[in-house]
Amino acid sequence: MSNRGISRREFAKSAVAIGGAAALAACLDRGAPDVPTGTDDPATLPARQHGWSESLATDDAGNTRLSRHHVLLLLDYEGDGTPTDADRRQVEDALRSLERAYEWSTEGLLFTLGYSPAYFERFDAAPAGADLPAPEALAPFEDPELDTPDALLHLASDHESAVLAAEEALKGNRETVNDAEMAATFDGVLSVTDRRTGFVGAGLPAENQDVDGIPDSAPVPEESPLFMGFKSGFEGNQASEDRVTIDTGPFAGGATQHLSKIRLHLQQWYDQDTRDQRVSKMFCPAHADEGTVEGVGENLGTDSGMDGCPEDVVESSRREGVVGHSQKLARAREDGSPTILRRDFDSTDGGQASVHFLSLQRSIADFVATKEAMNGTDVAENSAVGQRVNNGILQYMTVERRGNYLLPPREYRALPSPNPS
Repeated sequence: MSNRGISRREFAKSAVAIGGAAALAACLDRGAPDVPTGTDDPATLPARQHGWSESLATDDAGNTRLSRHHVLLLLDYEGDGTPTDADRRQVEDALRSLERAYEWSTEGLLFTLGYSPAYFERFDAAPAGADLPAPEALAPFEDPELDTPDALLHLASDHESAVLAAEEALKGNRETVNDAEMAATFDGVLSVTDRRTGFVGAGLPAENQDVDGIPDSAPVPEESPLFMGFKSGFEGNQASEDRVTIDTGPFAGGATQHLSKIRLHLQQWYDQDTRDQRVSKMFCPAHADEGTVEGVGENLGTDSGMDGCPEDVVESSRREGVVGHSQKLARAREDGSPTILRRDFDSTDGGQASVHFLSLQRSIADFVATKEAMNGTDVAENSAVGQRVNNGILQYMTVERRGNYLLPPREYRALPSPNPS
């Protein structure tokens, strides 16, 4: 059998990226996984939609590990004017159906439903107490398309079949998921305007590196969780869920979410840069000089070790001619701690190596400040480092899309008003 001109084996490997009923069938043909079921009691679930951390698996060092498979659905509200109570009940019933079907965990299904500034425009009011500006370019060298759907649904699981079945059920194409009936769907209320997919975890980038943006030599290490060949998401480099949670106003218990689609250009990264150059640009030159990073960086434990890198980034850049990505980001901390929580993952959407950079923060301003530190404009202006060349990993990335969203607390996740009560 073949699908879209590829073998069943290749089709199954790319099932999440392809999507649809045929992709789900290809997954299930390999054997239906034993996915734990959910709960009839919503009070047992986190009040925060983004309350994932306690339900995520951890690696040997104790870092939380994101689910391996991800689907992002950009959605528009189909009704005229503001949402009706009936529409809200339908969306909530659909989401509750997923929570009954799947355990809230990496082995089951995790998800969030967020809303854009464009969604709230229909109310002629911004969401009360939340910093949610319209998306914009965040560097002089960027020219991204700006996402303006009404909503963004993020589905995540270690099982391909779970994210695919949940997606199909919400669209109204399946009556059951994980042997549980769907009480409602999104059909007639929320429609999909764009679909994005991805993965993270050792083995998956190596399996999926036959795409544009990565050399034909298949350089991505088998043990790497990401295309760029290094571990990311160290616990010490992440904000806590408490830090990114809105703490006042009607959306207290929620968070803001930023989503970028970033295209990767890794030919020079792998074919011309040496291992030491890659370590210098990803971490800092001192890590390369001292051999701090072994393999993909598992030896670093729960922290990328920025305490071992010079604090004066500009002076270090003048001396070394290069600045590290993590080295720059360490400047964006507040009271010594990061202000954003990353939940990003790699992608092969459109046959191109890319990253869906998804971050959570209390305020979009926290993300903007972090991005300004990453830009390293001050470094470029005061050293031989270029605005992109040798300036962390900027030269290997092109930001193609940006979007901002509000993740309400679970209580208000179904088509909220700007001032719910």
